[in-house]
Amino acid sequence: MSKQLVLKNICKSFGSLIAVDDVNLTVEPGEFICFLGPSGCGKTTLLRIITGFEFQTSGDISYGERNLNNVIPQKRDFGIVFQSYALFPNMTVQENISFGLKMRKMPQNLIDERVDEMTDLMGLTDWKSHYPAQLSGGQQQRVALARAIAIKPNVLLLDEPLSALDAKIRIRLRAVIKRLQQDLGITMIYVTHDQEEALSMADRVVVMRNGQLRQIGSPWEIYKKPKTSFIAEFVGTSNFFDGQKKDGLVVCGDYVLDSAVPKIFLPKIFSPQLLFLVFFFFVLRNTWVADLMIKMVMRWRRPVDSHG
Repeated sequence: MSKQLVLKNICKSFGSLIAVDDVNLTVEPGEFICFLGPSGCGKTTLLRIITGFEFQTSGDISYGERNLNNVIPQKRDFGIVFQSYALFPNMTVQENISFGLKMRKMPQNLIDERVDEMTDLMGLTDWKSHYPAQLSGGQQQRVALARAIAIKPNVLLLDEPLSALDAKIRIRLRAVIKRLQQDLGITMIYVTHDQEEALSMADRVVVMRNGQLRQIGSPWEIYKKPKTSFIAEFVGTSNFFDGQKKDGLVVCGDYVLDSAVPKIFLPKIFSPQLLFLVFFFFVLRNTWVADLMIKMVMRWRRPVDSHG
């Protein structure tokens, strides 16, 4: 049964360098989480702490009721997929996938059944007897995924698994990974610096910078409601305006932005009549309708002689 993965006040230092700074995060059972951030933000270090390849300087990590602070990787029952695939070059596809099962001393008949299930699931049935050098990059990554999933891990951790592949294969494998996660109901934590990957795959995105969690939310929240200018700029293309806050409003030059309601008040020069005129000029120009409407607007705006 899936359980919560809880990180509490996790810190990691390398000498004077703080790589992970007071991270608190709860990953729900069956959730797909993406760690997103620029290079050097601490996302891979945090993933390595979860796997047990690194131990935190301070803080606690637990899975359900089990404390994992000093538990070695092979005792955590977590699967991991690396960017470099990390396949055994002297083993066939079948042997690579079965490696973790053999380490757990499963009966051979159950190993064979599980390998057949994984190769069928990943579309590798015709490649079971091939060696990694005989496979494409996309096929090798599918073997790595199959090997990680074969052991039925509590949590599957993926460290930028698609970054070495070309764009078309990345898009295809993204769909494969998301489908696997949904079909198997497995908890996944996925590290990436690719905004499109994170926003298209994750249930929640964790944006990191300088070892800290800067924002946690759904892809929609991260994209539409970034908490800082860094997140807005990192996640998507944005326009920034310098302004001053005054009486609940933000003043940007001649413009006033209501901070509570996304509404912009235009300067007086942009009267409704002028905007109306511009609309018809651009949309209906060179038509008799535009000529008629322009004449009507000009007559409407003509000053009235108070003495006439």
